Amino acid sequence: MTGPLDHVRVLELSRILAGPWAAQTLADLGATVIKVEKPGVGDDTRTFGPPFLTTSDGRQTGESAYFMSTNRGKRSVTIDFVQPEGQRLVTQLAAASDIVIENFKVGGLAKFNLDFASLKSGNPGLIYCSITGFGQTGPHRDKPGYDFMIQGTGGLMSITGEPDEHPGGSPIKVGVAVADIFTGLYATIAILGALASRDRTGRGQHIDISLLDSQVSILANQAMNYLVSGQVPERMGNAHPNIVPYQVFATSDGHVILAVGNQNQFVRFCEVAGRHDLVSDERFASNPSRVDHRGELIAVLNQIFRTRTSRYWIETLENASVPCGPINTIADVFADPQVQARGMRLELHHPILGAVPSVASPIKYSETQISYVRAAPMLGEHTDEVLRDLLGVTLEEIARMRKRGII
Repeated sequence: MTGPLDHVRVLELSRILAGPWAAQTLADLGATVIKVEKPGVGDDTRTFGPPFLTTSDGRQTGESAYFMSTNRGKRSVTIDFVQPEGQRLVTQLAAASDIVIENFKVGGLAKFNLDFASLKSGNPGLIYCSITGFGQTGPHRDKPGYDFMIQGTGGLMSITGEPDEHPGGSPIKVGVAVADIFTGLYATIAILGALASRDRTGRGQHIDISLLDSQVSILANQAMNYLVSGQVPERMGNAHPNIVPYQVFATSDGHVILAVGNQNQFVRFCEVAGRHDLVSDERFASNPSRVDHRGELIAVLNQIFRTRTSRYWIETLENASVPCGPINTIADVFADPQVQARGMRLELHHPILGAVPSVASPIKYSETQISYVRAAPMLGEHTDEVLRDLLGVTLEEIARMRKRGII
């Protein structure tokens, strides 16, 4: 079996997370991804650490865990495209590619003749994906955008964290860069759609993806709650704005998550808790009434959950088909037998370190395979190989350009 995109070549001119995440996803699907990095420097995330990977004798390699998390399966080529000769190399690579992914500021690549308008003339089928903080249009188009600020600007932090009146109540960002990651996934979806369109028309196109747009789009039910009701959603900690009970509860020795999604599950929960009277109480008889009387019901459930251990509640509720679960550490996650059974931890080959860990793609195909051919590349690891095999550059020319700092 081969990957569904093993006929596709991607030229990545992006760094940090959103662009690299999109390119890594395409690499997982079998695409050949050539990542262009600045000579001697590389992607900013190469320095995002510690932790850094170490050799068997304990020496640090300078390969950060952060960089490794979002660049597997790629080839690294170092080219200084500030120099005209470097620009020509990147232009040639774009002409030989199906997709370009870039996340420079709006118009930032035009001065190097590496924008869509410049590159499409030599490759009419080129799909060119631009990822920015705020998009190619609008009053904030020139502002830089980072995940943290986008989580705030895009409304996510206003609904994440405990309410002000609770101890420690304040806006909180999500523990991973979800604005970047969702933007990378939306970019991937957009690219796949553009590939499908090109199959019919033969024409490429420019894709405009922004972190802010992506963040606003994933507000989902919270956005619609506001648009329908006119009421601004507020921070609710671990509670759900539309479903009760659906939150974390303290037990006698820890915490559990209770996620009651329908009336039958609520009835079964009450039976397990020995409180069937709650079902007949008109305040709690339906989900809308439970939402209206949230505080009264949660006060009762808080008392109930504290009477037993987390293990008791999880085992008993699972046996009754009531959705619940623990709050695992990341170490717990990778020790979980279900996560192990799904093969979510990988060991990938690295030219210096041997086998290095990685996290698998969640995509599981029946007829094609996900590609895990290599760990994230070392800086410039594939420069000679790509320039020689793809562009026909001689070894003498490669040596000359390296001496001049072009590559």
